[in-house]
Amino acid sequence: MLNTILPILLFAALALAVIGAAKRFFMWRRGRPAKVDWIGGLLKMPRRYLVDLHHVVERDKYMSKTHVATAGGFVLAAVLAILVHGFGLHNRILGFALLAATVLMFTGALFVAKRRLNPPSRLSKGPWMRLPKSLLMFAASFFITTLPVAGILPADFGGWVLAAILAVGVAWGVSELFLGMTWGGPMKHAFAGALHLAWHRRAERFGGGRSTGLKALDLDDRKTPLGVEKPTDFTWNQLLGFDACVQCGKCEAMCPAFAAGQPLNPKKLIQDMVIGLAGGNDAKFAGSPYPGKPLGEHSGGPHQPIVSLQGKALVDADTLWSCTTCRACVEECPMMIEHVDAIVDMRRHLTLEKGATPNKGAEVLDNLIATDNPGGFNPGGRLNWAADLNLPLLADKQETDVLFWVGDGAFDMRNQRTLRAFVKILKAADIDFAVLGLEERDSGDVARRLGDEATFQHLAKRNVATLAKYRFKRIVSCDPHSFHVLKNEYGALGGNYQVLHHSTFIDELVRKGALNLGQSKAASVTYHDPCYLGRYNGEYEAPRAVLKAIGIEVKEMERSGFRSRCCGGGGGAPITDIPGKQRIPDMRMVDIKETGAELVAVGCPQCTAMLEGVVAPRPEIKDIAELVAEVLIEATEVAAKRPNSKREVAEVQ
Repeated sequence: MLNTILPILLFAALALAVIGAAKRFFMWRRGRPAKVDWIGGLLKMPRRYLVDLHHVVERDKYMSKTHVATAGGFVLAAVLAILVHGFGLHNRILGFALLAATVLMFTGALFVAKRRLNPPSRLSKGPWMRLPKSLLMFAASFFITTLPVAGILPADFGGWVLAAILAVGVAWGVSELFLGMTWGGPMKHAFAGALHLAWHRRAERFGGGRSTGLKALDLDDRKTPLGVEKPTDFTWNQLLGFDACVQCGKCEAMCPAFAAGQPLNPKKLIQDMVIGLAGGNDAKFAGSPYPGKPLGEHSGGPHQPIVSLQGKALVDADTLWSCTTCRACVEECPMMIEHVDAIVDMRRHLTLEKGATPNKGAEVLDNLIATDNPGGFNPGGRLNWAADLNLPLLADKQETDVLFWVGDGAFDMRNQRTLRAFVKILKAADIDFAVLGLEERDSGDVARRLGDEATFQHLAKRNVATLAKYRFKRIVSCDPHSFHVLKNEYGALGGNYQVLHHSTFIDELVRKGALNLGQSKAASVTYHDPCYLGRYNGEYEAPRAVLKAIGIEVKEMERSGFRSRCCGGGGGAPITDIPGKQRIPDMRMVDIKETGAELVAVGCPQCTAMLEGVVAPRPEIKDIAELVAEVLIEATEVAAKRPNSKREVAEVQ
């Protein structure tokens, strides 16, 4: 009986799965065109899955081993089940192989079931709670039906009653796992995720690469939408990426805005994009809602605006403006989905088409246009902080080894201390450097994150034109935001430079022995990783190496390195200022105080401003450049400490 029923069940499920796959593919293709390597991507997909994706999953050892057993067992069991029970290849070797695969899958499914007994709040519930049962049923049913093939039980064992029970079990498991991959359900990520890896929007992320710069809009092409208004304005492979979400909630757990009670949950945002593409509302979303926003009140469709300024739509505007663009969600996502790209794409529409940047956003953008700096300061005062330092201007020199990119910290009295400290270091190391002075403009980072691509490109092109007049080897900046934009985003506009953060440059000077350093008297120090230096550019070691070189042992926070909590200062968040239950810098200060440190070392002016904005009592905040400058031993001091190599002999007349 089973020999008749099983092939029918398997091939019917496969046929329906293929139909579902076609429907899903054409649903993604509603999005805008995107160039992909169709064949090459598919060929590279296994390695991307087994290596690149596994590197992320491996951070959670429990789920990594569970995933290997469950997914690996399922793939093997599905292929062998089709051969053995679909095509009737009743070979004992194949039978034992299928038994082994189902045992492996069953073992992994037990661990899935254990996790689901008391799931963390970040995990979606609803249909996901039945997944362990379906996995176990698939594995157990095929295990029992394969025992006769392996010769362990007689072919007619159990009669028609057992055959009917097993047929129901197979139908259950096959429906969930085969149909669920393409028609929708907890296993949907397996199908969409594999193709997402093959045709990823940022293929350069694979093979150990890094890709964090925002994609530029072609402002000269009038057919290109200015940002994303409706789901179909996303590129089709972005929509594919959204559909790959496994709803594990790791992005939710790491999001500083969600933790602060602001109306953003990156997991729900991605699911809202899927809902919008298919059409419907969020009433059946089985995870945590946006803080302060109940489920069931938002809906949308593929050709309907995602955000409506008049009433309820798929997403409220303050959800998008809550994001600090810290990239913690992207860093944690086991499916390598690009949340930040999507958020900035939607911001672009609100800013460029609707002029709806909230709070001080419009004022800042107007300042950038009028004065080339977000604060609206007189551009002529850009070098006032260095009036007594006699800084060399690149306009006078025409050529230099190091171009010191000052940034808009030049207008901030607190950050001027950092800039002066770094100049002291440059001079102590006898570095051939220069500054642009009044020729320097804002890098455009804030404008771009607020969605004003036009102002960003205007500023960037003017800076590129200025830099093209001179010759220099490297650009060094104390601001990770300027560093990131110059390094990773100016290239699309014709500006390709070698750019370093000042902590990396100082570390290089230390290793070369170019600085005479004493030992810091700081008692206990912790280091706060800036998002745009760490997660965006992978620099975690240089700042710590510099601190170690001056005698500081860093007391690490629980969330440090690639899991560092954002200070709340990126992405224009202080400008849009969306309220929550608490402030992000206050949460970060709790992390700091848990270390017992008396001083916080930082490497970003935004981080300095946000952390110093926390109400005292709190530890002191100092930039790495300030800490190094404090222990510099001047050349005169070094000479004074050297013992005389020869004694002068008095000549007696």
